[in-house]
Amino acid sequence: MAAGTERVAERIRRAGRPFSGVSPERLAPEIAAIDLERPLHDHAAALDELERVYLRDAVYFHHPRYLAHLNCPVVIPALLGEAVLSAVNSSLDTWDQSAGGTLIERRLIEWTAGRIGFGPAADGVFTSGGTQSNLHALLLAREEAHAIAGAVSSRLRVITSEAGHFSVRKAANLLGLGPDAVVTVETDADRRMRPEALARELDRCRRAGLVVMAVVATAGTTDFGSIDPLPEIAALCESAGVWLHVDAAYGCGLLVSRRRRHLLDGIERADSVTVDFHKSFFQPVSSSAVLVRDGAVLRHAAHHADYLNPLRMAERGIPNQVDKSLQTTRRFDALKLWLTLRVMGPDAVGELFDEVVDRAAASYALVAADPRFEVVTRSPLSTLVFRYLPPEGPGRKLADDANLYAREALAASGEAVVAGTTVDGRHYLKFTLLNPETTLDDVAHVLDLLAGHAQRYVDDLAPLADHSEVTHVHP
Repeated sequence: MAAGTERVAERIRRAGRPFSGVSPERLAPEIAAIDLERPLHDHAAALDELERVYLRDAVYFHHPRYLAHLNCPVVIPALLGEAVLSAVNSSLDTWDQSAGGTLIERRLIEWTAGRIGFGPAADGVFTSGGTQSNLHALLLAREEAHAIAGAVSSRLRVITSEAGHFSVRKAANLLGLGPDAVVTVETDADRRMRPEALARELDRCRRAGLVVMAVVATAGTTDFGSIDPLPEIAALCESAGVWLHVDAAYGCGLLVSRRRRHLLDGIERADSVTVDFHKSFFQPVSSSAVLVRDGAVLRHAAHHADYLNPLRMAERGIPNQVDKSLQTTRRFDALKLWLTLRVMGPDAVGELFDEVVDRAAASYALVAADPRFEVVTRSPLSTLVFRYLPPEGPGRKLADDANLYAREALAASGEAVVAGTTVDGRHYLKFTLLNPETTLDDVAHVLDLLAGHAQRYVDDLAPLADHSEVTHVHP
C-alpha cells in the first residue's frame, strides 16, 4: 500500500503535462496482451505493470492545464476518507452493515439540506452522481404525479431548458415515459431558461390535457455554467402545482461560497435538488446526493426485504438508508465529505470554488479581448465557451474544422486538455476551470497553443477551400 501510494504521489509530483497523448490504437494492444490467468505473484511487478498500462497515460486532473470536463483535483482529507472507507468496506444500505456510517451520512444530508434552505422535513441520500440523482428525483416526481393526478405515463411531461443536462432525457427513457416526454424551452442570451417560455409551455400542456410531472431547472449548465432564474421558475411551478427539480450538480459549490451564495437564491423552493460534491466540493468520484424538501416522498423508492430491512425493523426505528436509495450495496462515500468538513471546514471549500470562478472571469476578459477568438457568453461559474476565428478570407469557412483539429492536436500533444461542444450548430472549444492552481498564465499559454494549431490547419487547407470539398484532417 505504501509503495503504491508513493508511486501515485511521485507520478503526480512530476507530471509535466496533464496527458501523455496516447491513442487507443497504441494502448489497447498492451492491455489486451496481459494474461489475466497468469498472476505476477509480486506487488512490485504488478505496480510496474500498472505504471505502464495506466499511470503513465492517465489523464491527470491535478495538472493546471487540464481544462476540459467537470473533473476536479481532490483535497487531501477526502483522499484520506477514500482510504478509510475502502479499507473498512462498510455498505451503507442497513444499520447492521454500517452503524455509524448510516448516521454520518444522515448528518451530512441534514447539513446539505440546511445549506440549501430546506426545512426540518427535508431528507435525501448519497448517490453515484448527478445522472443517478436526476433519475431518482424524476422517479419521485413521476410517482407523485401518479398519486395526485392519476395520470398515465404516456401523458406525463418533463420540461427543461435547451441547455439542460442530457440525463433528464435519459431518465425519462428509463422511467418509461416515451421519447416525447421531455420538452425543452428556449434560453436567453446567457443560456438561462426563459420564464416566459416556461409559462407558455405549462399553459400549452394544460390545454392539451398533458400533465407536467416536473420542471427541471439547472444551477450550472455543463457548457455555460448558466444558472436558471430560480425564483421566477419556482413561482410558476408553485402556481401550476408542478414539482420543481433543480439540477445543481455543478453549481452546488455555491452553497459554501461566502461571496456568491446569492446566485442560488430560490433553490430552497425546489421539491428536489441534485448536488455533486465530486465536482465543486473537490471530492473524489463518487460523491453526490439527491435532496428532497419533504422526506416523505422518498417512500416511493422503499422496498422491504425480509433478509435485509424487514418492516419490523422500521417499526422499531432502526435507521437504514436502503429505504431511500435506488441502490442496495453502496459505498460509504459520505465519509470523504465528512473528513473534508471536519479538517478544512465549509468556508475553505467555498474559497477554493470562488478561486476557480474568479479565474474563469479573468479568462473571459482575456479571451474577449483577443481578436483571435470569439466567446459565447460570460459564465457565472467556471466555464468558458469560445472558438478560434480565422482571419477574414477563404480560411474563415474552415472555422469549424480548425477548432476540431486544434482540440485534437492539443490532446495528442498532451500539453493541455480542453473540451468541445456545439453552439447553434457550430463547433466551439470549452474551458472548465476546477483547479485553483490554474493560473491566468496557464490559460494564456493554452490559448496560444490552440491558436497555433488552428491557424496551421487553416494555412494548410485555405488554398483548397475555394476549389474543392475540404474534409477534416486528424492530427
